[in-house]
Amino acid sequence: MEFLNVLTPTFVSLIVGGTLVGIIFGAIPGMTATMAVAVCLPITYSLGLQNGLALLLGLYVGGISGGLVPAILLGIPGTPSSITTTFDGYPMAKRGEGEAAMRIGIVASLIGGLISLGALALFAPTLADFAIKFSYVEKFLIILFALSVMAALSKDMLIGIFSGVLGVFVSLIGAYDISKGGNGELRLTPPGAEYWLESGFSLLPVLIGLFGLAAIFEEAEIGAPKGQSLKDVRVGKSSGFSFSVFRGQIVNLIRSSGIGAFVGILPGVGGSAASILAYSNAKTFSKTPERFGKGEPAGIIASEAGNNGLTGGALVPLLSLGIPGDSTTALLIGAFTLQGVQVGPLFIGNNAATWDAMLLAMLIANIVMFITMYAAIRYLALIVTVPKYVLFPIILMMCVIGAYTINRGIMFDVWTLLIFGLFGWLAVKLRLEIAPFVIGFILGPSAEVYFFKTLESFGDVTIFFTKSWIAGVLWLLIAASVIGSIVLSRRRAKSQADAS
Repeated sequence: MEFLNVLTPTFVSLIVGGTLVGIIFGAIPGMTATMAVAVCLPITYSLGLQNGLALLLGLYVGGISGGLVPAILLGIPGTPSSITTTFDGYPMAKRGEGEAAMRIGIVASLIGGLISLGALALFAPTLADFAIKFSYVEKFLIILFALSVMAALSKDMLIGIFSGVLGVFVSLIGAYDISKGGNGELRLTPPGAEYWLESGFSLLPVLIGLFGLAAIFEEAEIGAPKGQSLKDVRVGKSSGFSFSVFRGQIVNLIRSSGIGAFVGILPGVGGSAASILAYSNAKTFSKTPERFGKGEPAGIIASEAGNNGLTGGALVPLLSLGIPGDSTTALLIGAFTLQGVQVGPLFIGNNAATWDAMLLAMLIANIVMFITMYAAIRYLALIVTVPKYVLFPIILMMCVIGAYTINRGIMFDVWTLLIFGLFGWLAVKLRLEIAPFVIGFILGPSAEVYFFKTLESFGDVTIFFTKSWIAGVLWLLIAASVIGSIVLSRRRAKSQADAS
């Protein structure tokens, strides 16, 4: 029971506080779990690794779950992963069953979170033990597979590929590190910026800019309304909610949670894909599919179990392979970076206490999320009425202070924040994909090292195809991913042509 040693008052308080803040972020349209983690990331520097992760995991779980509040009450998804919750949640709210719909979603969120936690505990150590056998060849191919999966699941295949490659390109700005086999020369660095870009762009200001500042710019462009009127919020009277609604939904709960966990394990996919897949499967296997979209509880169950099932699954590739499962877990790499810890195959074995702390934090965060949201439904409805002109200046200040203090007071990090905040805002207009860009930015340096280390060791590019059976399997997965992305792209083009 050594893992109970981490149960300090500070540890538990950070989980509770992070979960509550995450729920608030998720419940306000435009403020996501990713944004909550990005804004609070610099705080973890002074907290230590375990306490910092406790805060961030609480934000993650709370932010994903909080998105159901506006999705049901207003028909506006609080987070991208709660899009399908609006399909049946809002029709129930319009019938005066908003409270019942929220309680259904909250219970499904808890079950999905707990099943995903089981997937994390089961698969991460097994995959890490297997990944220890990987040489530079297999590690490079794993990264290549991650990039190919992101392209396959992007809205547009070519744009997804371009965004990922652009992220890799930007990550290589700066000196080619001698310790990584380079010659120390500067690359891709504009004249006059050699001093500031010798080490490239710092990861954390880039992440905060892309997910924090860009969201503020986007909301500022739309305008800052005073918030929703209370008369627009349809909670409904006491709805006579009963857990009997789940009596025939056990298979739906387990299947949707499993889909969420599986999608989370696939690098770079995200919660929206998890909830959409879970919802579509629930509708396909339902005996009454015609009820979906008209206020069917099974649709809410599938959506919320699916997007919360993602939370644990997305941590599996992060902790076992060093590859983030989605944009939010990509931010978690920043927390490890601040503490000088590298995630990958050796992480769980070398950091057993931290691994136990993460499992415990996820468990407590899911329980806190359930108790808080279930007991305070009517108060949560008030969150959607908070004026954004009050919130966003505070968030902007936190972003700037965080970027400035991350590397102990370097003003260029603030400029990095602004540069990538503007880039993130413009990327949406240019139809670029932010998630592939971020993961490409994170994985680019590692891909370069593994590629050149392989060439230094073996001196022949054919080794990428002949090294081992594992490499062969990875090439098959990459090929399947590329073929699948082509098929999906053609289907989307055909459906758009038919629609027009």
